Amino acid sequence: MIAWPQLSRRGAMTGLAATTGLGLTACGGIDRSLLRAADAQPEGYPTVLAVEEMGRLLAERTSGRLRIKIYSGGQLGNEKDTLEITVFGGLDLDRVSIAPLASIVPEAVVPTLPFLFRSTAHMRAALDGPPGDAILAAMEPYRLIGLCFYDAGARSIYTAHRPVREPEDLQGQKIRVMNSDIFVSMVEAFGGDATPMSYGEVYQGLMQGVVDGAENNPPSYESSRHFEVAKYYSLTEHVMAPEVLLMSRRSWHRLSPEDRALVRQCARDSVPFMRRIWDARTQAAEDDLRARGVEIIRPDRAAFAARVKPVWDKYLTTPELRALADSIEATEPGNG
Repeated sequence: MIAWPQLSRRGAMTGLAATTGLGLTACGGIDRSLLRAADAQPEGYPTVLAVEEMGRLLAERTSGRLRIKIYSGGQLGNEKDTLEITVFGGLDLDRVSIAPLASIVPEAVVPTLPFLFRSTAHMRAALDGPPGDAILAAMEPYRLIGLCFYDAGARSIYTAHRPVREPEDLQGQKIRVMNSDIFVSMVEAFGGDATPMSYGEVYQGLMQGVVDGAENNPPSYESSRHFEVAKYYSLTEHVMAPEVLLMSRRSWHRLSPEDRALVRQCARDSVPFMRRIWDARTQAAEDDLRARGVEIIRPDRAAFAARVKPVWDKYLTTPELRALADSIEATEPGNG
């Protein structure tokens, strides 16, 4: 039996019950032509639009024989919930952040390493190439099929009371991080006090002083309106951890080899579409933040990068993981 450190079978069964009525035919059977997908992001978000584009391509290439129905906006629960449901076969497709997967799939920790990617172009070239293929392939023993990566942008630090220009500026500051061990280790290596907190609690936490700052990409910082209570945005760009589109291994095995190839190709063909939307949204968010008076700071990134070697050493626990990180570092940036 596979150990799932953050997943509970009770939660999975609850999720399966919630999806029992999805995709039923008029005769009461399950409609195998309809692939059910989940995304915690709201309708219109780049990842949601990308899965919709994948569905359009799949329906077009199968003359409507295979279709995708996406349940966005957390209709089926948060990412932890939908991951459980997907593992146990209650969902066909699931878009999740890769960071929580690192506690399940060892290889998933590598693209979450701070300062692994030198640029967006480098990140895209590595994930489109052999290193990305290796990470996706590593999902299968854990009842998941990795289909493709979507962008999640470069994460940077924002603070409420004083700007961050160098690591020493984080001393004594409580910085919200997602519930991920590697993110906790990273902020502590920078010199801050890492504080795991639900994303939905961050605005109130900043306003009430429970935390002094957080870290995220520009679209999330802007759309969450965190800039209203934390007006210093420091472009540390410390992590470019991607999103990943997964398929339940149970659903995958129900497909013919030809349909598996089609599903995988349609997923990969949705990636350039997603990146165009993401780049436009990022630029619009940055323009809006400047217009709203946010102080955008260009810190000493080299000083932050110099502190993360202990984080790499802690999480690259095998020669295979170290080799995977080396192969990403050796990848030459493309034009994407």
